[in-house]
Amino acid sequence: MGRFVFPTWTNSLRTVAGVGAAAGTGYVVLLVAYGASPSTTDVGYGPWQPVAYSHAMHVGELGTDCRYCHNTVETAARAAIPPTQTCLNCHATILADSAKMLPVAQSYANGSPISWVRVHDLPDYTYFDHGAHVQRGIGCVSCHGRVDRMEVVAQVETLSMGWCLDCHRNPEPNLRPLSEVMNMAWVPNEDPTVLGKRLRGQYDIRPPAQLTDCSICHR
Repeated sequence: MGRFVFPTWTNSLRTVAGVGAAAGTGYVVLLVAYGASPSTTDVGYGPWQPVAYSHAMHVGELGTDCRYCHNTVETAARAAIPPTQTCLNCHATILADSAKMLPVAQSYANGSPISWVRVHDLPDYTYFDHGAHVQRGIGCVSCHGRVDRMEVVAQVETLSMGWCLDCHRNPEPNLRPLSEVMNMAWVPNEDPTVLGKRLRGQYDIRPPAQLTDCSICHR
């Protein structure tokens, strides 16, 4: 039997296979990088909670101040989650018999906290101090978005290291008077650039190269 000779066109298969392998590798790398990025995995995450609490109604319509529930946000690293009693300050008489309030009633009767589902969950190696940021005029909306319009709270920013560094390098756009930190609908009545520079000086926020002493923010 004579020896089989491959057709000459098969010579191009090596090139095609090489290109295909390179393209496939690149596709997998991009797929993993995009699929695992914070903008894909975190932004838009809005889990259903055990109590159907509407920020749109309580904050947006009724004007409840953020600090009524999250009462440590100005002074502590963590923004406190309200205990059951905080809900009952109003709902002991308002809609007390509503089916939506059943988990709250059970929590109060059992003495066990409501199992709220965390929305904004930073890595364990990350330290973020709410008080330090609030006291420097960073509004809630800069990180959490227009919560006053949310029926179900969802994450709107990546909260990635790069996102944080962008703000630390150029904080002026996010600065506001302390009296407006909790006001999500606040709009500056002067040039934002001028206001940002003025507030940066007022809050003694140093340029990044000078941020070597932790006490500048964490006093």
